[in-house]
Parts: sequence; C-alpha cells; structure tokens
Amino acid sequence: MGASFESSESIAPGKRVLALSGGVGGAKLALGLSRLLTPRQLTIACNTGDDFEHLGLRICPDLDTVMYTLAGRNNTELGWGLAGESWRVLDSLGQLGGDTWFRLGDMDIATHLARSEWLRRGESLSAVTRRLCAALGVAHPLLPMSDDAVGTVVHSDQGALSFQHYFVREQCRPAVRGFEFQGIETARPQSELMALLGGDELAAVVICPSNPFVSVDPILKVPGVRAALRATRAPVIAVSPIVGGIAIKGPTAKMMAELDMPSSAAAVAEHYGDLLDGFVIDETDAEQAEAIARSGVAVRIAQTVMKTLDDRIMLAAETLRFAAAI
Repeated sequence: MGASFESSESIAPGKRVLALSGGVGGAKLALGLSRLLTPRQLTIACNTGDDFEHLGLRICPDLDTVMYTLAGRNNTELGWGLAGESWRVLDSLGQLGGDTWFRLGDMDIATHLARSEWLRRGESLSAVTRRLCAALGVAHPLLPMSDDAVGTVVHSDQGALSFQHYFVREQCRPAVRGFEFQGIETARPQSELMALLGGDELAAVVICPSNPFVSVDPILKVPGVRAALRATRAPVIAVSPIVGGIAIKGPTAKMMAELDMPSSAAAVAEHYGDLLDGFVIDETDAEQAEAIARSGVAVRIAQTVMKTLDDRIMLAAETLRFAAAI
C-alpha cells in the first residue's frame, strides 16, 4: 500500500467499523477497508439470504466471495470462486447426467464439503465461518447476518424463483416483481453483530455497494438489525452501487427498472431512507447530490468505480474520512 493512502487516522483509537456486504461489489470495498483497518477495527457482516442447498452441500455465495477476496484467492477473471480453479468434478457430474447449472469448481467444493460436514455436526454458521477464515488466513472478523437459514425468493413474470435459480440458472432474465425472504421473521441476528451495534465502540457503519434489494435488504430485515442501526450513534454511510444509471456489477439497475424505480444513485438513497446519515456517489452522478441532500442525508462525491486495488483502498479511505466528518 502506497504512502498516498490514509490508514485508520480518521478512526479514533479504540473505535471500530462495521461493514455490511453482499458479494462481488461489496467484497471490493471490504478489501479496501481491510487494507486500512486492523482486524480489531473492522468487522464485516455478510448477507446469507442467497445461501442454498445444492448437491447435498450448503453453499454460501456471498460469505465465500468476501472470504476468498480477503484471502487474496478470489477468481478476478470470473468475479466469483477461486483463482486457478479446475472443473473436473463438474465435468464428470455432467457426464453422469447430474445438475451442472451452478458452477462449482474443484477447490471451491472443498469449502462446501467442510462447511456442510461441520454444520451437520451441530456447529453454527458463525463458528464454521471462523474456521474457514482461519484456514485461509483471513484475520478480519467475517460474520453471517444470522446463523438461521433465510432464503431469498424472487417473484417474477415467470413465477417465484429461488434466488440462485433466478440469478445463475436463469441469468437474471425474468422480469422482477418483488422479493420475499423466507424464514426472516424467525431468524435471529448474529450475536456479535448486535453486540457491536449496541456497544459504544462503533465509529461507523458502511453499507458496501451491493445490490440493495437482494444483498443488503436481507441483512436489514433480520429482526432487530434495522432498529439497532437506527439507534446507533455511529454514522451509517452507504456507497451507491449505481454509477451513471448502470450497475457496475449485477442486476441492480435491471431490477430497479422492472420495479418502476429510476435507475439512479438518488433512488438507492431513497430506498435506504432514514437509515442513512451519509451517501457516497460517483463523480458521474454529481448532479444528484443536491436532491439527495435535501432529504437530510449528507453526500460525498468520489471516484467509486473500483477497477484496481488502489481504487478499492482510495474509496475506503474516502468513506472513512466522510464518516469521521459527519
């Protein structure tokens, strides 16, 4: 990391930052934050609404994307999975007539085998995630939003689809009509997440530039989480996943259009509503700053497109400075 980056100088000693993240887009900013903040200073809570059972294995796509990214082992070409992956098991499965629409690489399968076995033995998802992170050398705490199962269902013009069927098998082609989070009413928020939100060490909450509907909303809808975010004295800052009317990664803009919402950074800020103290938008969308500010949300204009590691770190530093200034 070059000397041009501020580190944790904008975070007071003894204070901590909580990042809420989905998959690829959120993982990029989480990585930037991890290069500026120590494991004591940064905790990352991850969406588990897109977790599902496949081939007898428990798959946690967002947790794994963040974990692999922090470990420096993510597949940057595909945007998901592990670098240097091979596909011999999947190829053999296809020859046997098995289900191959969800691409599981040979090394990635090892993660799911270990997770599934430990869960069957009665370990919590939090405990399993700690074990996996330790094995991969990830020091920053990575938490599931809940240890209880929550399943995202996409209501579409083709009926109700589980999220991975919509996202991977159908490649986001069906038109979205709404979302449902099965099991959310009885899901318990992860205990460390709630302790951090309720404590006096929190300096900022950063909502990473993840899909607001299927990556962030599941976290916010776990009973008690939104209320705890509203009650915390720490500023809640979101980074827009929409730049110039498009999503840098994933179907966010398509979903917004199908839900009759403007595909804009301002619409994302409006979606989060009174939860936010601050909102980071890209330079491309600077003309939206005034309208967002009129809603009572502070706005920071920055370069939010993260193509390189330096981009990730610079956006993380700018977000931390913004939080400190609010």
